[in-house]
Amino acid sequence: MRSIWSGAIGFGLVNIPVKLFSAVQQSDLDLDMLDKKDHSNIRFKRVNEKTGKEVTWDNIVRGYNLDGQYVILSDEDFKKASPEKTKIIEIAEFVNEDKIDSIYFETPYYLEPQKAGVKAYGLLRDALRKTGKTGLASFVLRTKESLGLIKPVDDMLILQKIRFEQEIRKPEGLEIPDSESKPAELKMAIALIEQLSSTKFDISKYKDTYSDELMKLIEAKAKGKKIPVPTMRVVHSKSKDLMEQLKASLETKETKKRKAS
Repeated sequence: MRSIWSGAIGFGLVNIPVKLFSAVQQSDLDLDMLDKKDHSNIRFKRVNEKTGKEVTWDNIVRGYNLDGQYVILSDEDFKKASPEKTKIIEIAEFVNEDKIDSIYFETPYYLEPQKAGVKAYGLLRDALRKTGKTGLASFVLRTKESLGLIKPVDDMLILQKIRFEQEIRKPEGLEIPDSESKPAELKMAIALIEQLSSTKFDISKYKDTYSDELMKLIEAKAKGKKIPVPTMRVVHSKSKDLMEQLKASLETKETKKRKAS
């Protein structure tokens, strides 16, 4: 596993040297784009819009269009804009994670201590675990400032990237019902929720099975096999009455429970 960033966690006057690693990987299949006529690969090129010629990465710079004129920025310029944020994950305050709405949550990263930071890393981890708090921090990754929560998971610290409030769109123009639910229907819906509730949530039982099924289809097509179209089964109540749909849902779940036992 290769680190994507190295720097330090700023914890009061303590600096904890760390490396950052991506904690996620894609589970979908890597599909190529092909020309329908001869199945040749489609390639995307970086082309100069004036000359039409391809430009190599070595000759590409980044710039900002300011009043019709481009201001070119170098890697050093990005560091000069805020040198501390490009190398420090600065903890600004400590918060309870459950006070932050899940709409703000984004990408997780693993934090690994460098040799000089092992003791302080363990101290911060243990202190967060003991208090039940997470460290709200700001940092710059790939020329973009981000917010993140530093929290203990098992024996490590994880940086959970979160969005800024200004990045969340307002739900303007959406038609959201303002009606109040009928007591009987509400009671039935709560009963269904309780029936479908787990005593202990286990994420590992949920798998990306679509990619597996798609791979089976690909292998079958490669062997020239005829692929039958599966019948899509949508289980629902024939009744349009909400109360009847809820009753049917509860009865279906009870029947499945009895069969399983």
